[in-house]
Amino acid sequence: MLETLIVIFGLLCFEIVSSIDNAIVNAHVLKSIPEHYRRLFVVWGFLFGVVGVRGLLPFTIVWLANDQLSLFQAIHLTLSDPSLMARSVEESKPLLLVGGGMYLVMVFLAWLFLEEKKYAFLVEHFIHRQAVWFYAVAMLVITGVTWFSISRGHHAMMPLATQIGVTAFFVAEGFRRNAEEAEESMHGPNLSALSKLLYLEVLDASFSIDGVVGAFAFTMNVLLILAGNGVGAIVVRVVTVLGTDFVQKFAYLKNGAMYSIGILGAMMVAEAFGHELPFWLAPMNMVVLLGIFTWLSWLEIKNQ
Repeated sequence: MLETLIVIFGLLCFEIVSSIDNAIVNAHVLKSIPEHYRRLFVVWGFLFGVVGVRGLLPFTIVWLANDQLSLFQAIHLTLSDPSLMARSVEESKPLLLVGGGMYLVMVFLAWLFLEEKKYAFLVEHFIHRQAVWFYAVAMLVITGVTWFSISRGHHAMMPLATQIGVTAFFVAEGFRRNAEEAEESMHGPNLSALSKLLYLEVLDASFSIDGVVGAFAFTMNVLLILAGNGVGAIVVRVVTVLGTDFVQKFAYLKNGAMYSIGILGAMMVAEAFGHELPFWLAPMNMVVLLGIFTWLSWLEIKNQ
């Protein structure tokens, strides 16, 4: 029970912190639509974003890693026979971990090299100025993991799982970049409230991938992933509607989220290659980094 509570708490924190950008963008767009549509965003968003995307995506990931199961069988086994499902997931654990880990590592590298940010450390500014090296570093990491999975005789499908994780990152990143560029037009009067609402749902779906993929660093139990991510997603939507002005004051929370994502990705890759890590390490990483960057943000607020 204690292990379960620790894992769910870690998942909850991870989902909330990794969705900060999403909540802020949502809040900006919601300011330009009527109150009725804001309430609709919470209700419809719960059905689509929490039940639909975050509810089905873990099953889809497990299904893709277990070619002997159909999507319906993955859902049925999880709900009816969790122990059998756990054994099935354990067999495909290296594929899930290396694919998900590479996805998260790419997210972290893209943020570190390419994204405009509030610099918590001088090295972040230096690395951001070397943005042209992102693709070289990314390819070195991808090639290294692929070579290691082949040369050490691990699961035969691990090189493919590595490439699938990287491909998923570039697809999701493309949607996300396009959504960020389109955000400015969302504030104009030419778009209907319904169009803006649909835009927010698509954006939320793209942002949810990070949280669901990262959840496998905490546990292979799909039911725990559903519980932790579901509660976290609900909290994010409530914060979105209530306003994010307070959250935006904590300037370094995004940095903490990205460092957590990078470390979780590295942990997943390490576990994929047989390095067993204690269950509490992922939640502890989340809590410690969240505490550090919340403290840095608080110092910034006091200085201002």
